[in-house]
Amino acid sequence: MTMKKSLILTMMLFLLLAGCTSSSYKKITAQQGQELLQSDLSVILVDVRTIEENKDLRIPNSLLIPLDTLKAKAGDLLLDKNATIIVYCHSGNRSKEASDLLIDLGYTDVLDMGGIIDWPYETESE
Repeated sequence: MTMKKSLILTMMLFLLLAGCTSSSYKKITAQQGQELLQSDLSVILVDVRTIEENKDLRIPNSLLIPLDTLKAKAGDLLLDKNATIIVYCHSGNRSKEASDLLIDLGYTDVLDMGGIIDWPYETESE
């Protein structure tokens, strides 16, 4: 194989593999989430639980976007697709699903913090 053919094949393989990689969210702990929220005021904290769950208990300054409405509302409520977004729910199942959905919608810095049941810090309710 000539040097030119080898170079072309290498470049084609690189482009093919680069196109196959996808972004994914990162799993973080409540402590990491708290530290990030305290150190960077631009971080968006999203609660994907139901309205009723949010009324009963929530993390202060979180934005409620229930999972069943996230796909429809994300574009209107989460304008910057490069913003750091921390997602939480009750136990971690919906936050994982929401994090996957946000990545699929093109958000680039999504952090899954799991459930509020693991949040030992300040909470509020109505």
